[in-house]
Amino acid sequence: MYKTDLAKKIAGEITISETPGKILRKWREIFGIKQYKLAERMNISPSVISDYESGRRKSPGMVFIRRFVHALMEEDAKNGGSVIKKFSIDSNSDAIMDIREFLDNVPAMKIKKAVKGVMIVNKKIDDINVEGYTIIDSIKAILELSESDFIDLYGLSTNRALIFTKVHMGRSPMVAIKVTKPKPTMVVLHGLNPKNVDRLAIKIARIENIPLMVSTLRNEDELIENLRKISG
Repeated sequence: MYKTDLAKKIAGEITISETPGKILRKWREIFGIKQYKLAERMNISPSVISDYESGRRKSPGMVFIRRFVHALMEEDAKNGGSVIKKFSIDSNSDAIMDIREFLDNVPAMKIKKAVKGVMIVNKKIDDINVEGYTIIDSIKAILELSESDFIDLYGLSTNRALIFTKVHMGRSPMVAIKVTKPKPTMVVLHGLNPKNVDRLAIKIARIENIPLMVSTLRNEDELIENLRKISG
């Protein structure tokens, strides 16, 4: 995602959130910046950031949000721009429909419930947590993404769910996962009947010990909407 696009994404999440302080903290931690360091960049007291993040202060206004986002970007650029680069694939490819990081670990069962998933392989996911998810248009991914691009699907953490849409059999996504590293924590396929998952896809999931499920939601908009409601 280009710098300006990422800035809009962050500002938008803060603005529409019912708990903006939690979103402020989430993005500050994603960028790996200490409160005092961010405060220095914004030329304010660290207690101001602390008060917003804890909810002691009311929702920040647009001026504060703008300064907050710019400070994140400037501090990251100073350190080599690693976080901005991690999000660059989000706008560089139409294959990425959505990519999100959770503030805290989220139980895999919560993902399963959000996508109305039917487990196909490795059905015991009670003790599995994820730190984020990426929703991928499987057809565009095949046509557009190189091996290095595919690795970038993991965002800021490899401990995530990869969710493939427009899937007919499930073979191509699982083959791609088989031949690349790292591996996702879980895989969700959308667009096919659970009974029609390709045998090779199932075999790969078993060999790699990756929980595999099929989303039974009606369409991609519902899939994205449900996943965005997950808090973590």
